[in-house]
Amino acid sequence: MSAALVDALTEAFADLGAALDSDEVAAIDAATTRVNGAVAALKGVGAWREDAALKEKLKALLPVMEAARIRTSLLADHTRQRITLLADRGVSHAPLTYGR
Repeated sequence: MSAALVDALTEAFADLGAALDSDEVAAIDAATTRVNGAVAALKGVGAWREDAALKEKLKALLPVMEAARIRTSLLADHTRQRITLLADRGVSHAPLTYGR
């Protein structure tokens, strides 16, 4: 059971990478939902903690997870910069411009 969940998580991150490459919001949203579901399912089963092979599979997945996190942060920053640039130039159709 746990091996299938780890495989599902691996596939979900592969789908997220492909979605980020596509620049399609709907695909990114669907892939993110799939990753969230795979993580929740894996958290619900603790058997992977005792299985050395599954731990190694998860450790091998860590760079993929980190890459997805970095790519998401970069894409968000790029979008924020574009919105700011539009607002600075006086474009009236940039209603999402706000500060945190």
